[in-house]
Amino acid sequence: MPKFEATRRLAHTPKQMFALVADIEAYPQFLPLCEALTVRSRKERDGRTVLLADMSVGYKAIRETFTTQVLLKPDDSTIEVKYIDGPFKYLSNVWRFEPDGNGCAVRFFIDYEFKSRILGALMGTMFDRGFRMFAEAFEKRAEIVYGVTPQA
Repeated sequence: MPKFEATRRLAHTPKQMFALVADIEAYPQFLPLCEALTVRSRKERDGRTVLLADMSVGYKAIRETFTTQVLLKPDDSTIEVKYIDGPFKYLSNVWRFEPDGNGCAVRFFIDYEFKSRILGALMGTMFDRGFRMFAEAFEKRAEIVYGVTPQA
């Protein structure tokens, strides 16, 4: 049952970082391992957005596609991802964006397990490495989208 948790402090606002992470269609442009992402449906309700999305990930000769439900909660500065279908037994992912001085703290948590032990052995190390690169990829993306903010 691999888990990964990271907190990054960035010089961008919680609202900016929420918008950046919520723009899931852009993930293939910058996110490690993400080869394609298709939003199947989008529903707005009570100030929240629910997306159903397929993400294709790959590394060398291995390719997998899985479906998740993404709940965008801008009033709570939270994004929750729930697993629907694919190679996992389960997957749970939460993003939180909290004010922190002149910027924000971005908290990323993921917990998952592959259905197949063989696939888990093959892709587990790659996924672990990929999640460690995610925080850096989003930080670099924020610099491209919002500009580099000098550190005090």
